[in-house]
Amino acid sequence: MSMRLALTATTALAAFALASCDKPAPKVEAKAPFSVYEASIPDMQAAMKDGRTTSKEIVTQYLTRIGMYGGKLNAAIAVNANAIAEAEALDAERKAGKVRGPLHGIPVALKDNIMDKDDMPTSGGMLAFKYYMAPYDATLTANLKKAGAIIIAKSTMSELAGWFGGEPIRTPGGYNGAIGQSYNPYDPRANDDGTPVMEVAGSSSGVGVAANLWAANVGTSTGGSIEAPSNANMLVGIRPSTGRISRYGIVPLSLDQDTAGPMAKTVTDATIMLGVLEGDPDPNDPRTTTCTPPANHDYTPFLKADALKGARIGIPRGGIYTALEGVKGRGQGLKPEELESMEAAIAALKAAGAEVIDSDIPSAVAKDDADNLAAHPICQKASELKDAKELCSNVLRYSMKRDFNAWLASLDDKAPVKTLTEFLKWNIDHKDYGAIRYGQARLEVADSMDLEKDKARYEADRASDLKLSRDQGLDAPIKANNLDVLMFPGASGANYATKAGYPIMTVPFGLTANPNPGAKGSPDKTRPFGVSFVGKLCDEPKMLAIGYAFEQATKKRVPPKATP
Repeated sequence: MSMRLALTATTALAAFALASCDKPAPKVEAKAPFSVYEASIPDMQAAMKDGRTTSKEIVTQYLTRIGMYGGKLNAAIAVNANAIAEAEALDAERKAGKVRGPLHGIPVALKDNIMDKDDMPTSGGMLAFKYYMAPYDATLTANLKKAGAIIIAKSTMSELAGWFGGEPIRTPGGYNGAIGQSYNPYDPRANDDGTPVMEVAGSSSGVGVAANLWAANVGTSTGGSIEAPSNANMLVGIRPSTGRISRYGIVPLSLDQDTAGPMAKTVTDATIMLGVLEGDPDPNDPRTTTCTPPANHDYTPFLKADALKGARIGIPRGGIYTALEGVKGRGQGLKPEELESMEAAIAALKAAGAEVIDSDIPSAVAKDDADNLAAHPICQKASELKDAKELCSNVLRYSMKRDFNAWLASLDDKAPVKTLTEFLKWNIDHKDYGAIRYGQARLEVADSMDLEKDKARYEADRASDLKLSRDQGLDAPIKANNLDVLMFPGASGANYATKAGYPIMTVPFGLTANPNPGAKGSPDKTRPFGVSFVGKLCDEPKMLAIGYAFEQATKKRVPPKATP
């Protein structure tokens, strides 16, 4: 090479180098820090797998949010002081190549009537049990721990699953003697008397999940206490077939109707929770042999976005969507804007390919009180049952005494009371400390039950409940129209599903005006009002598929503005 060519090449290289120096260095995209806000369980698992976060960081973020909003909402009765240490141990397992499953390192909360012997007391919302450490884990608690979930808190609840207070005193949902009143994050204001402006709709609490204080919640339902609070807080709530999840280690209201179930922001999250909670048949709960679980207790393969295509969905209009003519006090139907929201939901079903069939429920449209389920409310007053023709159902107050006393007998010597009668006296003795702010009328009528003399009436009422909720209830339209599920407004399907023991799930959809009669109620559309799907006994797979497809077709959930 000539000297001139060499110089030219050198000059060119120098010029290129100088030009390169003038150009800014290529930008490296900085990854945004992982946030738990509105994050799903799969989001968290993916972030931990990729090294973008850890269980410890997730727990820390949730604890920070509990500190920011927990007092405003009164979402937790207790918080796990060992949560960070447990997260560190689970992070170490992950680093070593051991991942227990989809809940590994995920913080969840338990309703505080579910026993946890290690981390926090189990109060059942009772002041008497506020500091009581359970002597054993509930079966579902053991299932969660085995799966690597972190029990970050005990979520608040209506005291004894709502079985306190009573006539003539109005008892708000979400109140208990252990921690006080909780508030709805979609409108967390209080009325002048301390009651919530917007109902939280106990007895479980959806407050903490809705406000992103933990990833998911385990609630319990006897008469709608998963369905109603999930609907009120714009959550997915699943009340499975009774027996799908063991009830052992849960403070009971009535083992005829009690069950636990997940509450979460998405159908996927709730479905993941359901599989873990179910576990294997439990010798401590004979009803856990009722339904056959899917392979590996994994329900997620049933979640398909096109599941509404060809699905047959029943709409039980009479007495539920629309009022019954010539009948007072029941079957009043929906308010105009609620009906408008439900018609939009029906339109969404059709647009996604579902066949929608008007399918009245015989026990919802019956004019004769004897044949109408709504005319058979829960017996709650001392004066009830004196008339043999009375239609109120004695099931809950009879079985409450039977099952609550049996649970007390399973506890250790540290339990503050041994019988329901002792508990009533304890409350009276501690009235000045807030034990019975709303009285204990329901407890008193339960304790008045004679488990021998009142057994025949209880058995007759239980048989009536099953007939009106199953044979003349859900089974009739499902069989007549070959339905996959029925779709109810809000959580209104609970009265049927809980008595029948059939699965029901709520899915977020609409927002309506807050109907609270207090001066602070709002005409703005801020109150969550979703839908609920009710399926056949043990047919959770079909119900979950339809709920998931509806969720994906609509995607209506919005987070509360009060807890950004």
